[in-house]
Amino acid sequence: MPKFDVVKSTQIEASAEEVYPRIREFQSWPDWSPWLIAEPDCKLTYRDDGTGYGWDGKIVGSGEIEITAEEPNRSVDLKLTFLTPWKSTSEVRFDLKETGGSTEVTWRMNGSLPFFLFWMKKMMSAWIGMDYQRGLAMLKELVETGKAPSHLAFPGKSAFAGTAYVGVRTACSIADMPGRMKADMDKLHGWVEGADTKPTGTPFSIYHRWAIGKGEVEYTVAAPVAARPATAPSGLVVGEIPACTTYRVEHTGPYHHLGNAWSAGLMHARAKVFKQSKSVDSFEIYVNDPNEVEPAELVTVVHFPAK
Repeated sequence: MPKFDVVKSTQIEASAEEVYPRIREFQSWPDWSPWLIAEPDCKLTYRDDGTGYGWDGKIVGSGEIEITAEEPNRSVDLKLTFLTPWKSTSEVRFDLKETGGSTEVTWRMNGSLPFFLFWMKKMMSAWIGMDYQRGLAMLKELVETGKAPSHLAFPGKSAFAGTAYVGVRTACSIADMPGRMKADMDKLHGWVEGADTKPTGTPFSIYHRWAIGKGEVEYTVAAPVAARPATAPSGLVVGEIPACTTYRVEHTGPYHHLGNAWSAGLMHARAKVFKQSKSVDSFEIYVNDPNEVEPAELVTVVHFPAK
């Protein structure tokens, strides 16, 4: 069976004694799990002795996880068993290394795929790696501040009226995307301030291509306008999102947690909650202004065009 390995780490500004219970006590996992956030009402069953728990959901599938070895404040070894959507078993480990009151947390998985999914090995490693990064980011904030400010709501399918736009289109690595998007948004704001044509709503980003295995992305940050300009302003592009039906996922929290909304939407599509349309690119609309509200209050609606 095709095997894969995933290793991700983060630095948490807290002692290992503070971090360890958030990992060891499974009742804490819904507060930072990168999967359970996609299905808040997933059925969870905890073992009486605290050594494991099981889950059973329509979105996240079903399975169980159990502790196989542990060294308090230093490491936890786990056996992860997926029952649906397919059966598989993986070895998972958390390592905690404290230095000067700060703790490096490393999350590892050694797993395998069913033989008929051999072609997904590279993509699966990339997806799980991104899941681990999302989970570690929430774990870090949970330990350091007492809460992970990332919350999802699922309004479901509705009509999107469509809009013309002026924007900045970029292709870059996923790792470079946060910095590039900030620079692109600054460029877009510069055009807005000097243009005769004014936006008709809040800005948004369209994602034209995700190459997860290669770590690449292509996107446009844009401002909606009443009508598509005949020519693009210098250094910018013009385009249109057509009227369509979309499946909406609403995220409340800092932009660096937006991956939770995107991952949840794709999980809902795989669970056949909706059928994704490939004829229109997915996009996210920034509902409020980061200059006017705290990061934890930022609202972003991710739109997945649906059939």
